[in-house]
Amino acid sequence: MRLAKYLAGCGVASRRACEQIIRSGAVTVDGACVTDPARDVDASRRVEVDGRPIGPARGTVVYAINKPAGVVSTASDPQGRPTVVALVPGERRLYPVGRLDAGTTGLILLTDDGELAHRLTHPRFGVEKTYRVRVQRGPVPERALRQLRDGVELDDGLTAPARVRRVSADTLELTIHEGRKRQVRRMCEAVGHRVLALERVRLGPLELGDLRPGAYRQLNAAEVSLLRAAGSAPRTGVSRPAAARAGSGPGRRAADAPRRASGS
Repeated sequence: MRLAKYLAGCGVASRRACEQIIRSGAVTVDGACVTDPARDVDASRRVEVDGRPIGPARGTVVYAINKPAGVVSTASDPQGRPTVVALVPGERRLYPVGRLDAGTTGLILLTDDGELAHRLTHPRFGVEKTYRVRVQRGPVPERALRQLRDGVELDDGLTAPARVRRVSADTLELTIHEGRKRQVRRMCEAVGHRVLALERVRLGPLELGDLRPGAYRQLNAAEVSLLRAAGSAPRTGVSRPAAARAGSGPGRRAADAPRRASGS
């Protein structure tokens, strides 16, 4: 097994992040520093990250969170801002699946399953993400909707066609399968409508549902299976699994749980 995949499977980080960790020189195999993410390893090898022994992870977990505005989608923040990881107390080393801007709210996942995180975020698998977008200067005309559906020319190239539905005069529901930085905001600005509020309401087959801002809940096995199916193959020819709701079942408010020390 490739070293990066092995580390991700052990819950160290997402596969991409593990590749960076390896290239930084922080990983040793049987006492020797390894900087090649493709190095072949198995459970018989002694693998360490920053001197800490790494082994196959215990059963992995996935949490759905309704991220509030002002919370950053990282495990830690040098500026001392609140993080999504701090919303879920416990001893597990969790990390976010993808990112939402600090000002963007809505559905984000936390997990220690690096392989699942990789498949949900890598562009090759094209997992869909749906956003509720409130824009300036409504109503949004049909011309702008057609542009969004056909693809918008941005400074980093033409976007893939999006699915767009008008919810009200100034509110759209927009589904994309790319993951460019601030993509939805830039797409809307490119057709003449600056984004005033942005909320992710769906990730792959999982919907935000009635999960309250700041609340979280652990996904059950059936929901995790749906997520795995969504990232099981490249986008072309993949059928979309039925939706599950992140807010169904008993959720807990992070504000009601013991807080981790923020370090600020």
